[in-house]
Amino acid sequence: MRIQFVFAVLAMLQALPVLAADAPKVLASGMKNPESVCLGPDGRIYLTEIGEFDTDGDGLVSVVKDGKAVPFATGLDDPKGIVFFDKGFYVTDKKRVVHVSLDGKVSVLAASEAFPTAPKFLNDIVIDPEKFCAFVSDSGDLQGHDGAVYRIDLKSKKVTAVVNSENLKGLHTPNGLTMDGTSHLLLLDFGSGQLYRIKLADNSAEKIADGFDGGDALTWDRHGQLFVTSWKSGKVWGIPRPGQKPVLISEKFEQAADSCIDADNRFLLVPDMKAGTLVALPATIPGWEVDTAPLPLKLTQAFPHLEWTGWKPENDAGMVVNLRPLLVTHAGDGSNRLFVPVQQGAIHVFPNDDGVKQTKIFLDLTGKTRFSEKEFEEGVLGLAFHPKYKQNGEFFVFYTDGKAKNTNVVSRFKVSKSNPDQADPASEEVLLRIDKPFWNHDGGTLTFGPDGFLYIALGDGGLANDPFGNGQKLTTFLGKILRIDVDHKDQGKNYAIPKDNPFVGKADVFPEIWAYGLRNVWRMAFDRQTGNLWAADVGQNLYEEINLIKAGGNYGWSIREAFHPFSDKGVGTRPELVEPIWEYHHDIGKSITGGVVYRGKKIPDLEGAYLYADFVSLRIFALRFDAEKGRVVSNRELPGLKSGVASFGEDDKGEVYLLVHQANTQVIYRITK
Repeated sequence: MRIQFVFAVLAMLQALPVLAADAPKVLASGMKNPESVCLGPDGRIYLTEIGEFDTDGDGLVSVVKDGKAVPFATGLDDPKGIVFFDKGFYVTDKKRVVHVSLDGKVSVLAASEAFPTAPKFLNDIVIDPEKFCAFVSDSGDLQGHDGAVYRIDLKSKKVTAVVNSENLKGLHTPNGLTMDGTSHLLLLDFGSGQLYRIKLADNSAEKIADGFDGGDALTWDRHGQLFVTSWKSGKVWGIPRPGQKPVLISEKFEQAADSCIDADNRFLLVPDMKAGTLVALPATIPGWEVDTAPLPLKLTQAFPHLEWTGWKPENDAGMVVNLRPLLVTHAGDGSNRLFVPVQQGAIHVFPNDDGVKQTKIFLDLTGKTRFSEKEFEEGVLGLAFHPKYKQNGEFFVFYTDGKAKNTNVVSRFKVSKSNPDQADPASEEVLLRIDKPFWNHDGGTLTFGPDGFLYIALGDGGLANDPFGNGQKLTTFLGKILRIDVDHKDQGKNYAIPKDNPFVGKADVFPEIWAYGLRNVWRMAFDRQTGNLWAADVGQNLYEEINLIKAGGNYGWSIREAFHPFSDKGVGTRPELVEPIWEYHHDIGKSITGGVVYRGKKIPDLEGAYLYADFVSLRIFALRFDAEKGRVVSNRELPGLKSGVASFGEDDKGEVYLLVHQANTQVIYRITK
C-alpha cells in the first residue's frame, strides 16, 4: 500500500504495544472481509470491511479499540483501499471514491460517471501529497479486461487515466499502488503477478519484478524496504532494497490483503480477509535484520563554564541571535586543544579541559564572510588542519565570501609564528572560488583523507530540484566531493590534481571531482580506523540518506533521491549509480546531520558505530554497517536534545562531541554512560 503518514506531528501517533519480535499477533478479529488498513491522525488503526461482496450498503470503515473493530463510518458498498490524508480518509468503494471525515461522515469524491470509463472494481488508493491528488486502481472484470489506474485531482475532482491495457501491454488486473518518490508510481498486477514502475510524466511503465501471483498490497517502510502481500497465496514478501530479490516473510495468511506499516516502523499491519482478522507481522526481512534497540546512554553538556570570546546573544537591533558552532576538531599536534569554527565568522580555540572558562579567537573572518539569519546556510562552514600542521602550521577554511554574492571560498592559512593560539590572517592563500546560483546548499565540509589529500564537499548550488542539473554535470564543482593535493601546485592553480583522481585525463570533466550526484552533503568524515569516507546527504521531498563515498561514484542526485526516482527525469536502480547504505523517510526526520564513526575509548558500546542526527526531529542514532554483508545491521537511537544537532566533532583521542545552535553558550555536548 503506502507510507503516506501526512500528520501534523509524528509524535501524535500512538505506538502499538511491545510485541514479541519473533511472532505475529492478532490485533482484531471477527470482521467481515477486512480489506485495507491505515493509521489515522490520532494514531489509531482504521480499516475497511467489505461485508458481503456485491451487497451494497453493508460495507464500513472500522476503528480498532481494545482489540475489537468498532464501526466508524457505515453505509458503504464494497469498500477496499483506504488512506488518511489532510483532514480525512479516502476510500475506494466499489465504483466510486468517497471521503470520510474525522467524525465518520461520508461524501462522494468521484462518482462512477466522473471516470473516463465507468469503473468495475475500484481497488487500491494512494495519495500524492506533493501534487494533491489520489491514484486509484480499477481491477476491471477480474479476468484481465478493462483494468486501469486513474488520477483524481483532490481540488477539482477531475479524473484522468494513467494506464490501461492500451498503453501498458500485458496489464491484467491492476491492484496494489504506492508512490515511488514524487514522480513515479508502483503498480502491482494481481493477475500477472508483475510489479511495474510508472513514470507519471508520460505514463510510461517498466517491469521491475514478478512472481507475485494474486498480489494485493505494496507498502514501504521508513527505510526503503518494500513489502508485498498476496491475497491469492496468503504470502508476504519483503524487498530489502530496490533491485534486490524478494524474500518470503510469511505464508501463514489465508488471504493477505492491503497492508500498512505501523507508527514505530516495527510491524506490518495485514488484514486477513478470509480469516476476518488484522495481524501485526514483524516488519523484519530474513537476512536483513536491523537492531533498533535504544542505547542506554546519556548526553551531557561539555565545558559547562565556557564563555565564547566576542559572542553577543543579541544583535544591534535587539534581536536574539543563535551561536552557531559548525565543528569541533583538533590540530593533531598533541597540544590537547579544540578548535570550533562558528558560522558567523570566528574560529575559537580552547584547552580540552572541562574546567576551561574562556575561548580565544584563533581566526576572525566575521568581516570577511557572508552570513545572515535569513540566509543561514552561508558563513564559515569548514575547517581542516594539515596532517603535518605541527611542522608547517597550515590549515584550511571553507567560507562564503562577504563581498561577492553567492561565492564560496576555500583558503589556506598559517598559524602565527609568535602565538600558537592565533592565526595569521594575512597568510591567506585562496585555493578555490566556487560561484553558485543561490544562497543555500553550500556543503562546506573540509577533511583530509588518510592519503594526505584534501576532500571538499559542495552542495548542488541551491534552491530546489537542482534546476541547473548540477548534480549530474561534470563540468561544475557543485553537487560534488572534490579531492585536491595542497602540497603541490599545478600550473595556474594553488593546488595540484592527484594523478589517481577518477576523472584525470577525461575530456569535459573537471579532474578535481572525486564523487558526484550529491545534493547537499551536510558533514562528511573519514573513519580513522578503516579509512572509509562517510557522507550524509540532505534530501528534498521525502528522504534523507547516508553514503559511503568511493572514487568516481555517482550517487544519483538529481535523478534519484535515496532509493527512489526523483523528478520527471528520475530513474530506477542502475548499475552505474551508487545506492546509499541507508535512507530514512521524512516521517522520521527532514534534515540529516552527518557525524563520525566512533573510535574513542570511553563508550565501548559505540565502537565502530556511525553517529548521525536529524536537525528537525531532534533524533540521534548510532548506525553500524557490516562490510561483509554489505548492509546496515543496527540503527540504535540515543537520547535526544531540546535543539537539533547541527554538527559533530572529534578530539584527538576520538571522543565525539555534538553541537547545537542556541542563544546561549551551552552548545557543545558529549555522550556519556
